[in-house]
Parts: sequence; structure tokens; C-alpha cells
Amino acid sequence: MKYVTLILLFALLGCKSVQPIHNQNVEDAITKNALQLLEDKRFHSVSIAVLKDGTSTIKHFGELTIGKGNKPNDSTLYELASVTKTFTGYIAAKAVLDQKIHLEDDIRIYLDEPYPNLAFKGEPITIKHLITHTSGFPNFPIKSENKKAFLEGLKLINIETKPGEVYSYSNTAPELTAYILEKVYQKPFEELVIEFVLKPNSMNQTKFTLNENDRTRLVKGYNDKNELMPNFNRTLWGGISGLHSTTTDLVKYMKLQLDKSNPIVNESHTKLYKEGSDFWEGYHWYIIENDHQLIYRHHGGIYGMQNWFVIYPKHNIGISILTNTSFHETGEILEKVVDQLYDDINGN
Repeated sequence: MKYVTLILLFALLGCKSVQPIHNQNVEDAITKNALQLLEDKRFHSVSIAVLKDGTSTIKHFGELTIGKGNKPNDSTLYELASVTKTFTGYIAAKAVLDQKIHLEDDIRIYLDEPYPNLAFKGEPITIKHLITHTSGFPNFPIKSENKKAFLEGLKLINIETKPGEVYSYSNTAPELTAYILEKVYQKPFEELVIEFVLKPNSMNQTKFTLNENDRTRLVKGYNDKNELMPNFNRTLWGGISGLHSTTTDLVKYMKLQLDKSNPIVNESHTKLYKEGSDFWEGYHWYIIENDHQLIYRHHGGIYGMQNWFVIYPKHNIGISILTNTSFHETGEILEKVVDQLYDDINGN
């Protein structure tokens, strides 16, 4: 009986040790990669969140203000920049499932004026072209001081390639998508994000509009010359940028994106346009799939901060990395950190 008791005791101890070791491995991997990143003195702070098999690990490093030693924390608000586009994509996917819009719709059926210029030799621009960066729209809106000006600026666009054939990143197209979503749901785009994404997933710290308390938690970022940069001032719908969030809320967003039972998530991950041998565009997700991996990801970059948000559905992993620095090579550097962190977590 004594031997049986000892065997059971060792078995129980063994079971209890599995989870802490798993968490420690993730923590060690995060710490190693964050400290290596901060050896580059152009970086000042970094926050990393990892979700693996339903367990989250969040760690913060560095300082938000040069010389102050004020480390970021779970309440720190970062600008998501273009990662906001994935929220636009999610609502567009919901609108398709709700049959509010169709991927092959000519976008002009949702506009109040004719816009004969928004076509190429009679070929219309469709919803699908807007959300896959194949519309032929310019990167930045011709006019962006307000919504009325934006719609006036659309009249000045000259489409020079057949829609759907050439990938060209556009910040103009997602704003028009947000306008169309407002129109079909008869609600402001900000309300659609709250109703369809934030509230159902208890993302209470993710928001477009900040109150006074929020602004005290908002990161002020730097360029590579250590100059303080301004925060983004949203003048349009918010289809391209404008959301702020915390690491804890981004973990909730990872859980949503890993939920294979959610039909909207599944639709938003649909491969809509093939750009390379293993590279596709989804509903504002960049999708990489080959024999070894499946990845959904998006980068966000604004004046003083950058981030990568990456989902690995086959391994039930999500990674978010945020920093209060923005310069030309930041995105490429952070991408390498994410890749190495993923390899370290998986023991590659």
C-alpha cells in the first residue's frame, strides 16, 4: 500500500509540474528575444504577449520615456495602426455572411454618386478588390481631412490596372470598405467594431475614442533619432488605423482568431487572392501556407510605434509584439523577433 501511495504521489507531482514548465519555457523565450531586441538602442520598450494552447504569457521590458525607467504594463495603451484593418476585415466577413454585401459587388452600388472613374476599361472594382489590395486605388487617400473630402477625392482616382490582377497596398480602400459597412448596417463604423468584435470578446480596453484617463495610459513613441512623435489623429472612419489596445485585450483577440468554431473568423481567413507560391490575401489577413506551416498575420506601423500580430492556428499559438519605436526597418526587425520567438517556443 505504501508503494502505491508513493507512485500516486509521484504521478500527481509529475502532472502538476507540466504546466509551470510549459509557462517557464514561454517566459524564457519571450525574455531572451525581448532583451536581444533592446540591445539595439533605437528601441526603448517592448511588450510581448503569447497565447499557447489557451494559456497566456505577457511580459514587458524597457522604458516608455527615455531616461524615466517607466516600464510598460498590462494597462499600457498602444496604437494598433494597420492591425486595425483586421477588424475591418472581420466586419466585412460578417457582412458577407449576413448577405449585406457580396464579394463580387461593384463598389459603386454603395456610393451616392456615379464615379465613372472607378473602373478599368469597363471592369468594375469589387468588394473583394478593396479587401485584398487589388483595387488599383492609391496607397493614401487623395483627400483625408474629413469624410466628405475623402469621397470627393475618390473622383480624382485614376485606375491604371485591371482590378483583381495587381497587388498594391492601399490605405484608401479599407476606408471605403468601412464607409460601405456603415451604409449597409446603418450604424457608425466605430459602433460596428464595438458591437461585433469588442463587446462579444470582452475587449474593454480596445477603443477608437479615448477618454482623459485613457490618454494618460497611451504610449508616446519615438523615431530612430529619439525624437518624440505624435499620435495618429483619425479624421475618417477608422478602416485603416485608429484602434488602441492593451496586451491583455490582444490576447482575447488571439483567442477569437483561433476559434475554429466561429464562422466569421473562418470566412475572414479565406484565401481570396494569391500573391506568391505560398502567400495569399484574406480579409485583411496576410496568409502564409505551405507544407510546414499556416500563418495569419498583419503588421501595424504608425509615427512612433509598431507591432506584429501573428496567429499560428495549427499550433494553437498567437503572438503580439509591440514597441514604442518606429523607423524604416522596424517592421522587418520585429518580424524576425516574432519568427525566432515562435521557433524558441516550439523548440525548433
